[in-house]
Order: sequence, then C-alpha cells, then structure tokens
Amino acid sequence: MAKIRHIAFSTPEPEATAEFYKRVFDMQEVGRTDSPYAVGIYLSDGDLNVAVLRFKTPEAADRRDGMGPVTGLHHFGFWVTDIEQTRRRLDEMGATHREARATSAKTSFFEEKYQGPDGVMIDITEHGWKGARDPRDETVTRS
Repeated sequence: MAKIRHIAFSTPEPEATAEFYKRVFDMQEVGRTDSPYAVGIYLSDGDLNVAVLRFKTPEAADRRDGMGPVTGLHHFGFWVTDIEQTRRRLDEMGATHREARATSAKTSFFEEKYQGPDGVMIDITEHGWKGARDPRDETVTRS
C-alpha cells in the first residue's frame, strides 16, 4: 500500500509561503529543517506533510529532469509499506532512479527520488514525513 503523504514546494520565501498555507488552509507547522540541501518549514493537515523549502544551491533545487532549478511544485512523495515491491514496480514501469538521500546524519530518515511519467519527480520512503499519517494506521476515522 502507498499513500501520498508528502508534497514539496520550492520558494525563495519559505516564511511567507508557509504563512499563506497556514492562514488560508489552516495547516499546522510541525517542524523546520536546515539540512545540507534546504532550509524550510514543514506543514501538515494531519495526513499530508507539505515541505516549503528554499534550496541552498541551484544543484539542490534541480529536480534532475532537464529543467534546471524550479520554483513552485518541486516533487511529491509516497509513504510505502513495502519499499522493495515499490522499487520493482517503479523499475517495471520505466521510472528512472535519480538518487537516494538521507536528509540528516542525525536521523535515520531516508528517501529515494525517481522520475516518473511526464518528468514528474517522485519520492518514496518507508519512514514517512513529520506530520504525515502512517498508511498502516487504520485507527483514523474518515468522513
């Protein structure tokens, strides 16, 4: 099972962009990052993590899809329960593995990046994102 649990925006103004999503959509700030790749703010609606990032270098902002650094929607991510099966399916469907990265030497968080159809960049992880609900969590009532 895989659930979309992560979307990342690239912006020169993380504070202002995060404030927009907090005020308009009642998203809650659940964390901040200052990784080797970006500084930013993590927001959540209780199910989904939204990373509002200012990348530190043009290389970090580059999705490796031939378009160079981008602003706006940068990528989205699936929290998967079977990473090996997901890797096989991505390979079978022709997705291109771009990189694997640990976001911090201090944490065990790890994600892999793939390029899917139409150049869309996709993250996969089996450890999730702060503020995102674990797809194995069956206790949440849906309306």
